[in-house]
Amino acid sequence: MPDIASSTTNTVYVVDDDAGMLESTQWLLESVGLEVKAYSDGRQFLNDVNDSRPDCVVLDIRMPGLGGLNVQEELQKRDIDVPIIFVSGHADVPIVVRAFKSGAFDFIEKPFNEQLLLDSIQQAMQTPNTPKNEVTVSHHAEALISTLTRRERDVFLPLAQGYTSREIAEQLGVSVKTIDLYRARVMKRLGADRLPDVTGIAIAAGLLNPEDLRAS
Repeated sequence: MPDIASSTTNTVYVVDDDAGMLESTQWLLESVGLEVKAYSDGRQFLNDVNDSRPDCVVLDIRMPGLGGLNVQEELQKRDIDVPIIFVSGHADVPIVVRAFKSGAFDFIEKPFNEQLLLDSIQQAMQTPNTPKNEVTVSHHAEALISTLTRRERDVFLPLAQGYTSREIAEQLGVSVKTIDLYRARVMKRLGADRLPDVTGIAIAAGLLNPEDLRAS
């Protein structure tokens, strides 16, 4: 596995209340030359982060006490601008929308592919203080979207925004059954297993600004 750290060692803070996940993530990142500081508690992380600015934060969404989104809000209140990669085993659309609206760099569902996480961290460190949706348009995402038919694109955008099949059916003046059919075709063409993947593809392609995403 290639070393993604530069000559100046990059520091990644990992915050996760799952001890096994925390340990395995720390091992993975250290194996490619990154310096890692691991925390099982969001408050403990916030107490330490004032003394040093991490290059990237890998942050679990759901934790006892202070959850990941609350940690993100607290960092913003302190004017600590650092790329945040959220990880979660519960990546429902409203949570993804809220995270991206608040400037998350990426959102990865557990159990995650190791290379996917490493690639995201590398991109985050190469584009400091820049949310993923503001990075150069993803050619891969564009290529995926280009495979959609005109009608599939009509369904794709509101689907990416978090609207339900019933709501999309009302917008387009067709039956819910028809929308469910197109929805399945859209996800198959995009290679998306879940709705947050559709949202991520739209954001990566520059078709959606976080402000255009539907609020939870």
